[in-house]
Amino acid sequence: MPFRCAAASLERGEDALGSASTVRAFLLVENAGPWGTEALHDARLAEDVKAGLRAASARTGVRVLLIRRHGGVAGPGVRVFAACADPAAPWLESAVLDDERQLLDLDLDALGSGRSPGLTPSTAPVVCVCTHGRHDACCAERGRPVAAALARSHPEETWEVSHIGGDRFAANVLVLPEGLYYGRVGVEDAPALVDRHLAGHLDLDLLRGRSGHGFAVQVAEVAARRATGETRVDACRLEQVQRSGADTRVRLALGGTSYDVVVRGDAAGEPQLLTCRAARPNPPVSFAVVSVTAR
Repeated sequence: MPFRCAAASLERGEDALGSASTVRAFLLVENAGPWGTEALHDARLAEDVKAGLRAASARTGVRVLLIRRHGGVAGPGVRVFAACADPAAPWLESAVLDDERQLLDLDLDALGSGRSPGLTPSTAPVVCVCTHGRHDACCAERGRPVAAALARSHPEETWEVSHIGGDRFAANVLVLPEGLYYGRVGVEDAPALVDRHLAGHLDLDLLRGRSGHGFAVQVAEVAARRATGETRVDACRLEQVQRSGADTRVRLALGGTSYDVVVRGDAAGEPQLLTCRAARPNPPVSFAVVSVTAR
């Protein structure tokens, strides 16, 4: 059987917590595909548009992703979403462009700085399921059934998305504007996960982390939430981060109480093939929660 990174990760018992890509600004661009191996190089967009988006992404830190409805049906125009995944005050804007070349007129400098690029504010969440099979086979094999399930249960919110990171944790689901990364989402889990989000709550069993935080803070947030039972999406506020060697002390406020969470990082594990297309093994970074203390 061919190597599959998601199956290998499960077999070795790897924890997905603290693995969300660290991104605070996203631009989602509707494109029915195919996306090729690297979406902003290989997708069917004009070469100058792709080059312009790559350059703007590198300059501003905005993560540009391609999205499509399940089944590849595209509407008139090009739907775009701009999301700021600030943990304290996330926001989302949207528009439909007449032509793909208008993508080059979007103010990604503003978006990368946490300011509006001038689109229309939107209050509905966007649920993105990674199905980018040409980038990693696991994303197709595990992501497409989840996308199909959510297209049935939550058709307005659901989009397929190009590579978002963490292939070995497929199926991966990204919820914007909060920047919530969920991993190892199954077909049976997915509709309930979105229902919980729409009701204002997190699924702590599937949450990889919040993209607006660094990895250790992602781990600390979930540890504090598990200790208190707090699942409301907006109930946790970061107060302080202190690093000392391999340890990170994170102070978080939940429900009127501050908690100190000590997280220890370890990059000395046995090297592994971390994606299906990996050319060589690399040691995965892991985290351990040392303590959770109410102040």
